[in-house]
Amino acid sequence: MALDLKKLGTRAASAALFVAVLLTCVLYSYLSFTIFFFIVALWGLNEFYKLGSALGFQPYKAPGFICATLLYIIFVNPSLLNPGATFSQFPFQVLMIIPFLLLVLGVFDAKEKPFNNALFSLGGLIYAVLPFALLHGIVAHQNGGPANFEPSLLIGIILLIWANDTFAYLGGSLFGRHKMIARVSPGKTWEGTIIGVVITFGLSFLVKDLLNAGTENFWLMAGLIVPIMATLGDLLESVLKRQAGVKDTGNVLPGHGGILDRFDSLIFVSPFTWAILQLLY
Repeated sequence: MALDLKKLGTRAASAALFVAVLLTCVLYSYLSFTIFFFIVALWGLNEFYKLGSALGFQPYKAPGFICATLLYIIFVNPSLLNPGATFSQFPFQVLMIIPFLLLVLGVFDAKEKPFNNALFSLGGLIYAVLPFALLHGIVAHQNGGPANFEPSLLIGIILLIWANDTFAYLGGSLFGRHKMIARVSPGKTWEGTIIGVVITFGLSFLVKDLLNAGTENFWLMAGLIVPIMATLGDLLESVLKRQAGVKDTGNVLPGHGGILDRFDSLIFVSPFTWAILQLLY
């Protein structure tokens, strides 16, 4: 098959722009970080609800976006709801209310299978919004809020995700023989996945020294969890798209698909990284 230089150039240009915008927003300030991932979360939720329509669900879009906004705001600064609160003293009592705001809508839904619609609407918050909201607990894990903004840990996690994607692809291309889950992702092999995990784990120690952030225990755990969860996130995204009968979740990035396509690994990595920080700090 001939190499399509025009298509390759489009992919490279959009990827470079994406990386530049992502790193600038994450590094510049807590405000730019918050706005960027708020847009990403709502855009991703919209893509998720479109997948739902393709799967036969009728998600509650407007209530879903309202609940998504509320959920995200709660994580921006815990002290907004509970003065003096930190991410380790989070107002989970507020989070407990949000699922029921969507589930109760099924009672008034005259459509077929209303409970399925309510559950899929709730699933959008869990899959497309909560992981990005939890990133606030990573960049400001010490005490929460803009005064404690430190993006180094998140930058390190993103670098490990990119490293895993790169070396898993190269390893699979050079040494891949055994398909991982052919019906889900025909291109993934066990050899490539293992190579990605091993090299990413080794690079995690270099990332610690490069960024001078986090503890050795944190990067030891992240070096193992990031490549595994990133791979699972990619596989889950593939399952969703196959069931919906689509190639990409959107076309926000020419040649790269939608928001969920670009952030499928971070979506799975984020909750586990947040949990590690709660255990270590």
